[in-house]
Amino acid sequence: MTKNKLDKMFGPVGTSAGIFMFLAGLVMTYFSWSGLILALIGAFIGFTSTSTLIDLDKKRLKFSSNIFGIIQIGQWISVQADMKIGMKQSNQVWRAYSQSNRTLDIANDHYQLILYDASGNEIMPMQKSSHLDALKLDMDKYTKQLGIGVI
Repeated sequence: MTKNKLDKMFGPVGTSAGIFMFLAGLVMTYFSWSGLILALIGAFIGFTSTSTLIDLDKKRLKFSSNIFGIIQIGQWISVQADMKIGMKQSNQVWRAYSQSNRTLDIANDHYQLILYDASGNEIMPMQKSSHLDALKLDMDKYTKQLGIGVI
């Protein structure tokens, strides 16, 4: 079983703000129990992420949302012989605004392995990497072990 971490649900700025809220809530809990609510909201925003589980023995994949970083929500998809794997470049930019209307842009350029169905529609991302060569090696490994083709 392989677990590939993909993205944080609220981006890098939301993750930083969530972790700050979580720590502030923990400190406030010392003085009042209402700080526990702030800590729970901060933990949700700061630690929620997405990942993909790949079970090579049973030939199935699971795209999951990890609530609070530990509770996995998603369902398994069995790999069929007519499915294919392809690579896709992603140029994602996260933008945040400060109170003085200054923008903060954080670029996240990476490559993804995507699972496609028989008609060429995207089913789910399988893996994320910033290095194209490493992703090509993993794509070859997955196509051989899962018994599917390449787009």
